[in-house]
Amino acid sequence: MNPDTAPVRKQNKRREKEVVILQAAEKIFAEEGFGGATMQLIADAADLPKANVHYYFSTKEELYRQVVSNIFDVWLQAAGSFEVADGPAEGIGAYIEAKMEISRTRPAGSKVWASEVMHGAPIIQDYLETTLVEWTDSRIKAIDAWIEAGLMDPISPRHLLYMIWATTQHYADFGHQIKTLNRNAALSDAEWQVAKASVKQIILKGIGVTI
Repeated sequence: MNPDTAPVRKQNKRREKEVVILQAAEKIFAEEGFGGATMQLIADAADLPKANVHYYFSTKEELYRQVVSNIFDVWLQAAGSFEVADGPAEGIGAYIEAKMEISRTRPAGSKVWASEVMHGAPIIQDYLETTLVEWTDSRIKAIDAWIEAGLMDPISPRHLLYMIWATTQHYADFGHQIKTLNRNAALSDAEWQVAKASVKQIILKGIGVTI
């Protein structure tokens, strides 16, 4: 056995455990909120001893902040299209599609974020005032540039972002309501495609962008 591979295997094993814990924590925080969640509930959901969870995350707040940070990082990646797109049709269109897909695949993470913000962000206010503000300002600059180039209507970039967030995250945060209105059935793959295309068309046409 190559001794150099031992640290790599150990690091990979640690990363795998952290992923399991974070997935379980995302689910429990979404269901119970920060106050109702306990490290024991998270350990049970991860099928691990509570001591193992504390080994990787010493406090519930540390674990919670990591869950929130993770979902925001996923949203950041979704906005990568702003950097490489020639215009709003590609940049904003790809962002809407990516955000819709995240709501489909990571609904619990979106619910954790929504609950935190609706309660005044008692745990992550510092994160909102730094990372979120900086990210939002950079997106506004990109949208302003497209407006100045005549590629879209002169609307408020800030309120456009609010509308995209509200619409795309609705499919996660109000998933139960959507399921109820969909004859008590989760949206099928085909129905998700219709939802993505519809949201994209409505928003892009609403800002004067040709699809």
